[in-house]
Amino acid sequence: MDRGNVLMIDQNKLPFEFSIFTSKDYVETTNAIKSMTVRGAGAIGAAAGYAMAQAFLDCKHLDEEEFFFHIHHAANHIKKSRPTAQNLFYAVNRVLNVNGSSIDEMANNAVLESVKIADEDVEQSRKIGEYGSILIKENARIETHCNAGWLAFVDYGTALSPIYIAKEQGKNPFVYVDETRPRSQGARLTAWELGNEDIEHRIIPDNAATYYMSKGLIDLVIVGADRIAGNGDVANKIGTLEKAILAKHYGIPFYVAAPLSTFDLNCKSGNDIPIEERSEEEVLYQTGIDEEGKLRKILVASPKSKALNPAFDVTPAEFVTAIITNKGIIEPRENLILGLFG
Repeated sequence: MDRGNVLMIDQNKLPFEFSIFTSKDYVETTNAIKSMTVRGAGAIGAAAGYAMAQAFLDCKHLDEEEFFFHIHHAANHIKKSRPTAQNLFYAVNRVLNVNGSSIDEMANNAVLESVKIADEDVEQSRKIGEYGSILIKENARIETHCNAGWLAFVDYGTALSPIYIAKEQGKNPFVYVDETRPRSQGARLTAWELGNEDIEHRIIPDNAATYYMSKGLIDLVIVGADRIAGNGDVANKIGTLEKAILAKHYGIPFYVAAPLSTFDLNCKSGNDIPIEERSEEEVLYQTGIDEEGKLRKILVASPKSKALNPAFDVTPAEFVTAIITNKGIIEPRENLILGLFG
């Protein structure tokens, strides 16, 4: 955040173009979250915290009654942008609840709290990497789904953080990258990250995981999470449940990596997690570069057909081997999760 502006990598342009998007107020930042200019659990949380801080700054000139009305209106507006992402709600509520003896002091404290949330995200992601790297043996072959790397957080990431630490330790991990549809965040973002980190990887079609697991070519699966219920059920990018079922069938460890801010103890099970439905255009169209290097959006499906586009699915705790948190590795059982917050 710089002088009330929020700066973020425009992830919709990756991997073809690297550019920084500047958001001048909370409405623009909220729209950036909704349009997935910024996406990923931790990055959404950090952006939402900054959006709330922008709202505080924008309302400093109002009298007390109008100030609180507009602050709560802004909070509700931000919360509607990505309804499944728990880190968003966590960050909004933390900034919304700052104290101060005056409006100016509250606005200043809101900015400080938003920065603190982002800094905590970095440290928590680093700890997840340290704990998770213990699970990665030398020359391990790892599958991941979607993107939960440093693009999806302020730094390090969750699912990719253990892989990065393992690379630093000389373990030479190999990564199978999927989520090639509908957003292609594995093919576009995770692959781009791994390439920048010089980690050997291959992009595979989403439905090729069965083949590679059946051939004994995948040693473990690590994914991120957008929300984890109190009983250990996990909401993550659509297609995660499929990978978890396959991993259990073939006896492959299936790990979820997430900081404590992703846990929602108010959701007793995955049945209570709201699932975001996104535009059918993400299924019907694809964006890429042509032979001239120009970014184009093209229809890739039957012109007369409609589509359904749930953004997430829920993996029951029984399919999760363990959850890698910033406090350690735990089995996805309610009493152990509650113990993390005790």
